[in-house]
Amino acid sequence: SPYMRGKYIQITSVDKDSIIRIKSWLNSEHKISSKKSNFTGGKICFMLRIGSHKIYDDLFKLGLYPNKSLTIGFPKVPKKYIGHFVRGYFDGDGCVHFARSKGKTRKLIIKRVRIIFTSGSKIFLEEMNKVLKTVGIYEGKIYPSKRSYQGIYNTKGSVKIFKLMYRYASINSFFMRKFKVFNNYFELQPKVIDRSIRKIINGHVVK
Repeated sequence: SPYMRGKYIQITSVDKDSIIRIKSWLNSEHKISSKKSNFTGGKICFMLRIGSHKIYDDLFKLGLYPNKSLTIGFPKVPKKYIGHFVRGYFDGDGCVHFARSKGKTRKLIIKRVRIIFTSGSKIFLEEMNKVLKTVGIYEGKIYPSKRSYQGIYNTKGSVKIFKLMYRYASINSFFMRKFKVFNNYFELQPKVIDRSIRKIINGHVVK
């Protein structure tokens, strides 16, 4: 966003670890601030604000612009980088969870795992859905929510997205918290683990 006579970028997240990591990547000495946000149900949001003409202009050239959340489309990402881009978006505006219940014998039953991407831009989610179809992921559907839209992927699609996001990921290129949810799901549903999933899990040790 334009700020006074300069330009600045503001990075906001309820996940403080993500802000700390971004600050480290940028070698920033700026302070991380925090406040309650109505957009997150009163949760504490952490913010990193950096004044930089160069970063602002470079991001603008790449297709980012002020208040993009409601109108941005999916950028042109080379096919070999789609997994990396989706993983970055997932860490920022995605979530994963699995439904479970207990049967009559009180044995734990795992019903499904689901990935949800959230965006203020319906266009972004629709275009991302089309891109994912080019790599064999056809299970996504777009739904309106209170203040945004959600791209929801069922169990089959979520497992495919897991492979896409983490197959070529280094351990420092994603946030372990969400990876652990997948890992917990696979531990409870070992029958869905194939060679590709096993290789990913073995390559990213969960502590």
